[in-house]
Amino acid sequence: MQDNEILSGFDGARQSPGSAGPLAAMVFDACHVGVVLRAILFVEIVAGVAAMFAADALLDWWLQWALLSAAALPATLVWLIVACSSKTWLARLAEPGQYAVGMLLGALSGVYGCAMLAWSGLVGRPAWTASAAAGAALALGLVGALVLRSRGRAPAAATARLAALQARIEPHFLFNTLNTAIALVRAEPARAEALLEDLSELFRHALAEHGASVALSDEIALARTYLAIEQLRFGQRLRIEWALDPRAGQARLPPLMLQPLVENAVRHGVQPSESGATLRISTLLRGGRVLIKVANTVPAGAGDAGHGLGLRNVGERLRLLHDLQGRFRAGRVGPWYQVRIEIPA
Repeated sequence: MQDNEILSGFDGARQSPGSAGPLAAMVFDACHVGVVLRAILFVEIVAGVAAMFAADALLDWWLQWALLSAAALPATLVWLIVACSSKTWLARLAEPGQYAVGMLLGALSGVYGCAMLAWSGLVGRPAWTASAAAGAALALGLVGALVLRSRGRAPAAATARLAALQARIEPHFLFNTLNTAIALVRAEPARAEALLEDLSELFRHALAEHGASVALSDEIALARTYLAIEQLRFGQRLRIEWALDPRAGQARLPPLMLQPLVENAVRHGVQPSESGATLRISTLLRGGRVLIKVANTVPAGAGDAGHGLGLRNVGERLRLLHDLQGRFRAGRVGPWYQVRIEIPA
């Protein structure tokens, strides 16, 4: 498959069936913890700056800021909740319509925040019009930020997907696997047949169209298929240890994310060492999070070179899916090179 064919597949994936153009960007993707935290921080900073205009001293500024926050914080949370719960419907609107609805929600949220202040008795005369205008203006800023975030995610996700596909169609891996199969055809035809079936399954998964995420159990199955192929090639040099928590299998990962980590471990741990290496894969459900570790023993005298580009790609894809809720870390831990991933359960 050529690069232009793959890229045309991405362009087609962004089209709805029977439509003439691309779908509108889903700007109201406000359901991530990172988006919520950034939105609250943005509104609070604006409130803090606005409080400076009405304050004569530091204490007065704190009081004014607290008063504005008492209205802005619940209004912001209402806006985020409505935006998150309505994002599928809002995504069907054209971009100007999404901006208009966002500003209308902002105005209503501003009125709600003003009503909270009036109900609590913190203000003498509610500023309904000013609150609605302020809410609409802040909502315009939030919608603009979400539009930029949505546009930034699309090409990054497409690039990560292309890199994952190209990594799977790695010529040396294909040639080595076919050579192993050829060597087994006469001596052990059953094993050669099983090897070619595993190779076919691996490429079927790699070239299939996936959604934004897949279950961890599916990624584990794909990694097992890949390692079954490499086990025939390296024999006793490849020692595999599994420690899998079945409760973690439904956690969501970007597609084709775990297998490149396993491939890295084989390439940089087993391949350069005459005695081979141990590969350890573990999953664990702990609280509301799933911990995934892929580790390999490091050959004597070897460094970390060669891991960087692939790991950066994996970390970026994880961030695109889980934002601040996903954590990614890689590096030496004693005699091991370990990749550690934490995602929501």
